[in-house]
Amino acid sequence: MAAAAGAAAAAGLWSEVNRCGQNGDFARALKSVNKILQINKDDVTALQCKVVCLIQNGNFKEALGVINTHTKVLTSDVIAFEKAYCEYRLNRIESALKTIQSASQQTDKLKELYGQVLYRLERYDDCLAAYRDLIRNSQDEYEEERKTNLSAVVAAQSTWEKVVPEDLGLREATYELCYNSACALIGQGKLNEAMKKLQKAEELCRQSLSEDSDVTEEDIEAELAIIHGQMAYIMQLQGRTEDALQLYNQIIKLKPTDVGLLAVIANNIITINKDQNVFDSKKKVKLTNAEGVEHKLSKKQLQAIEFNKALLAMYTNQADQCRKLSASLQSQSPEHLLPVLIQAAQLCREKQHAKAVGLLQDFADQHPANAAEIKLTMAQLKIAQGSVTKACMILRSIEELQHKPGMVSALVTMYSHEEDIDSAIEVFTQAIQWYQQHQPKSPVHLSLIREAANFKLKHGRKKEAISDLEELWKQNPKDVHTLAQLISAYSLVDPDKAKVLSKHLPSSDTMSLKVDVDALENSHGATYVRKKAAKLTGDNQQKEQGQGEVKKKKKKKKGKLPKNYDPKVTPDPERWLPMRERSYYRGRKKGKKKDQVGKGTQGSTTTGSELDASRTASSPPTSPRPGSGAAVSAASNVIPPRHQKPAGAPATKKKQQQKKKKGAKGGW
Repeated sequence: MAAAAGAAAAAGLWSEVNRCGQNGDFARALKSVNKILQINKDDVTALQCKVVCLIQNGNFKEALGVINTHTKVLTSDVIAFEKAYCEYRLNRIESALKTIQSASQQTDKLKELYGQVLYRLERYDDCLAAYRDLIRNSQDEYEEERKTNLSAVVAAQSTWEKVVPEDLGLREATYELCYNSACALIGQGKLNEAMKKLQKAEELCRQSLSEDSDVTEEDIEAELAIIHGQMAYIMQLQGRTEDALQLYNQIIKLKPTDVGLLAVIANNIITINKDQNVFDSKKKVKLTNAEGVEHKLSKKQLQAIEFNKALLAMYTNQADQCRKLSASLQSQSPEHLLPVLIQAAQLCREKQHAKAVGLLQDFADQHPANAAEIKLTMAQLKIAQGSVTKACMILRSIEELQHKPGMVSALVTMYSHEEDIDSAIEVFTQAIQWYQQHQPKSPVHLSLIREAANFKLKHGRKKEAISDLEELWKQNPKDVHTLAQLISAYSLVDPDKAKVLSKHLPSSDTMSLKVDVDALENSHGATYVRKKAAKLTGDNQQKEQGQGEVKKKKKKKKGKLPKNYDPKVTPDPERWLPMRERSYYRGRKKGKKKDQVGKGTQGSTTTGSELDASRTASSPPTSPRPGSGAAVSAASNVIPPRHQKPAGAPATKKKQQQKKKKGAKGGW
């Protein structure tokens, strides 16, 4: 009787569970399931229902606890999907993968989850294959979502692995598909095309959401935030930093719930600020430290954020924090360049250049694959210290770059600066030998030979230059330019040889160029343009002739004469010469008062013989000059011509002072 009553109660509870499940009321369904489990604690169906109710209510940890507690009843075959899903939602991705792989039967649900797990693990090739298999072997209402996930995988490959995406033939009918296609284009560097795709995605998103009457404008803007974020990123890549910054800040003001989106935007703003606006960057760093960010972003995104944190610490003079962050990054990625470069930059800011070079050298020894970039940095530090020769030695140790034209040019310039011509020529020789062995017909090879010859001619190495020019001429005997250079070089060393070679030059007739002189003179950029005379007829021609006659009748204006000009007096023929060079110049006169200034203690007087220079034996004979009323002073007191005043100036000044005194009515 009791058993029958229990069975009836259980049947009623199951009806309640079924009704609540259909209505989506999983909280009430869970209560009914718990009552069923009180009747029979090992009821497999009830335990499964309990796990599902907990998952629907978001209690993933509790659901996983129920599964692990009843492992004997809830075997992997029975509850594999629910267990893997709970582990996935709890960010235990590796455990979820093991659970899926251990399941005896791979259902469609498990395959869907398997694709999501592979995406989170960034195993994009396997993920792509999983979604292709799903799309090929399933037909239901979730096909559009699978295609969206497939396009997301392709976009991730293009962005993070730099794989050229294949055309999947997906019809971009939804804004999600357009968005993923734009991300793939950004990965390929096709920014303009990507911007157009994002604009189309924005339009589709607005159309899709506006059809729902319950969706507000704020909801639409929140959904568009990720699209606008990608638009701002494209603007940043295009150098439109002001526009990008404005759009980034607009997104932050919306306060989106996606912590991953906020972290990426904050990081991008920090990269725009660089070493400027540090206070704003410090505020934005807090957004990158939000809870759950590590589960929303890829490994490369998280790594980029950490790099920028280290750089910001360096810019804000937080040396210990910078060292700590860069050391942590180096331990995570020992082969990565940026951590060691940040550490070296911090040491340079602390004026420890030798230590920075040593740090870079150790890294180059441990990681030969990345040695080239590290050695370039070391050379830059040496140049900054003024050790140009040591920088050249470091650059020449980079074997894979020795023959590159840019490296050859840099080394030759640096050696020339140090006046080490032999080393510069040796650099040319090594590069030419490399091209002779590997790319003998390369245009770079011939260009290097020509540059080496020019360099040797410039520095007086004529015989060596002739050898290079002969090699060039042998390879191309029709090259008139090389032959001309060779003849010019031989003319300095062996004129007879130059004459012999000059016979190979083409005649002047064959070298004549058909040049349209008029077109050349009238071309854009010509320094001289010949104006074409317009043809005039009839009245216009007469008018122009009349104007020409008027112009001819114009007389030149007479030059202005001085105010005191007297036509009866012959002008001084030496007036164009400086005063000192004129025949009547006798030096500058000195004022009486100045000559009477005595020397000695205050109050003492001097005799007349001391003041009268004309009475001394050393005084030269003087003669009066027109316009002067005093004798010329001794030769030792002659004032240079540029310091002289014109004759009569003191008297004029005295008269002006007297006139001024007459009109004055008060003192100073």
